[in-house]
Amino acid sequence: MGEFAWVPTPQRIAEANVTRLMQRAGSGSIDELRRQSVADVDWFWGLVVDDLGIPFEEPYSAVHDSSAGVPWTTWFPGGRMNVTAACVDRWLADPERADAPALLYEAEDGARRSLTFRELAAEIDALAAGLRAGGVEPGDAVAVHLPAIVEAIVAAYAVAKVGALFVPLRVGASPAFLAHRIEDAQAALVITADWRWRHGEQRPVKADLDEALVLCHSVDRVVVVERPGTTGPTHRRARDVTWDAFVAAGADRAGEPPAWMGEEDRLMLAYTSGTTGPPKGAVHTHAGFLVKAASEIAYAFDVRPGDVVLWAADPGSLMGPLSTVGTHAVGGTLLLYEGSATEPTPDRLWSLVDEHRVAVVGVSPAMTRVLRAYGDDAHAAHDLSSVRAWGSTGEPWDEDSYRWLSGTVGLQRAPVINVSGGAEVGGSFLSPYVVERIRPCSLGGPALGMEVDVFDGVGRPIRGQLGELVCRQPWPSMPRGLWGDPEGYRTTYWAMYHEVWRQGDWAKADLDGEWYLLGRSDEAIGVDGKRVGPAEVEGVVLTHEAVAEVAVIGVPDAARGEAIWCWWSPADPLAADASPALAALVERELGHPYAPARVIRVDELPRTRTGKVMRRAIRSVAGGGSPGDLSTAANPGAFDQIAAVSRASQRAAVA
Repeated sequence: MGEFAWVPTPQRIAEANVTRLMQRAGSGSIDELRRQSVADVDWFWGLVVDDLGIPFEEPYSAVHDSSAGVPWTTWFPGGRMNVTAACVDRWLADPERADAPALLYEAEDGARRSLTFRELAAEIDALAAGLRAGGVEPGDAVAVHLPAIVEAIVAAYAVAKVGALFVPLRVGASPAFLAHRIEDAQAALVITADWRWRHGEQRPVKADLDEALVLCHSVDRVVVVERPGTTGPTHRRARDVTWDAFVAAGADRAGEPPAWMGEEDRLMLAYTSGTTGPPKGAVHTHAGFLVKAASEIAYAFDVRPGDVVLWAADPGSLMGPLSTVGTHAVGGTLLLYEGSATEPTPDRLWSLVDEHRVAVVGVSPAMTRVLRAYGDDAHAAHDLSSVRAWGSTGEPWDEDSYRWLSGTVGLQRAPVINVSGGAEVGGSFLSPYVVERIRPCSLGGPALGMEVDVFDGVGRPIRGQLGELVCRQPWPSMPRGLWGDPEGYRTTYWAMYHEVWRQGDWAKADLDGEWYLLGRSDEAIGVDGKRVGPAEVEGVVLTHEAVAEVAVIGVPDAARGEAIWCWWSPADPLAADASPALAALVERELGHPYAPARVIRVDELPRTRTGKVMRRAIRSVAGGGSPGDLSTAANPGAFDQIAAVSRASQRAAVA
């Protein structure tokens, strides 16, 4: 990975939003701005608010206050604002933006909608009036369980406008997954829809919620979006009310101003995935989340007023609200696509980019591998020259997929802005920028305003080797604790190093300034006193043409501490077993100490519904244990084969 995948032209540097910020800061380079941004965080984040024109109804008296301790830092104390007012209502007084598209929508069946900022504001106001008339007060939790449809965006903004607590839920999640989050948040109202598009079919949405609510005691009302063209049966209960009826009941309260929120007032509960422990509800605030989201969309992804952003993410994941809030805060247009990126034809994603002249396209490595499997004809048939950045987050890249997206698809005309953070972070810790050279799979360096470092076990900064990803200073979108668990918040993130946030990611910062994430730190494998991240081994295995997916885990070994086991699924189920070749490939690329003790072919790997391989559960099953909570699993049956192989291995070892 020595050469660069992206080298910006002088014109691209001159046009970038972050260049404007550098000029205002007096910075000569992006690295100098990185240093300045953490040398004085108050100055930097105040500059961001000013540069992006983020409106406060009442001005803040300070940028941040850590007098209660760094973990409990408050941001923009004294100020009052509202996310909906800052992202939507503010543009109504701007003649260039008021009647420009704020929201575009397409579905697998070809259905379309488009809303200007003025029209979006009216839809939000109508639902907000319904919420007020329905007794929703500031601070009340409202869960939103909707697919990527217009109502999902309207609902999120309406909940924020009345000052209620927005609880996004993933569609397609299991009833147990939904029940845990709804009950934990104590949501009395949930907004859902009857169904969603997925792979050419109307898949149930409300039915999953109905099953979840059997396990909940807090919900007394469910608002249901009744969709045109419904082909299957729908079921209504006494607690159900249609979206239209709910809105109509609030007609007398339309036009009321937004609830103005202070530094302690909550915007959202963002639940972690639950793949590395029990799901945790990170509490985010209006001003803190907005400022961080807007800065990332503007400076990392270089979104400008009128730009179209398409991020292929569930509205219930963090990237749903982050891409929405960030895009609208800078006056951009959000494009929603409901369904599979390869439906009804393999070129569907590329046709959306072409037709809508999309500027930023967010895709995951897993989705990229799916698209790549269809070959190069699908994307080659479309004009993708509008793309100025490819966005990515959520999991490490393999180099072949990264190069395919950047070079084969993108013709190296746009960088891959690969960022890393988390639901609890409210944004990214690490990010490259369009004005700097970027190596394949790199995360660039610390995001602006984030004093990120890599520590060894005793808190010493290290370079060129694996260590714990940490953040030395607070940042605007840091959580105001974990919902209902202040002690858990402290022990999870702040206990390992004094007043330093430990993210739980295994990172490496090279001596040349390039940063990489190599899996969760609690998944790192120790072999003969050396530690390796699963992603480092997986990246090698994925270069082999026989491999579709791979998961690397460590298992106890009396002689070496841990041994590396590599589970993989084939690209061609009928092809011969390539396990011996894969073992030799890893040994050749990484050295003998990291040669896998076992390479095991399976039909499929267990993944979450968001596409993440469930390594912790695989490791447990491989050791003879239980996979644990499978409420987030998309294919729980995949554990059966892993368990069978592991039992056979244990019997052979005893014999």
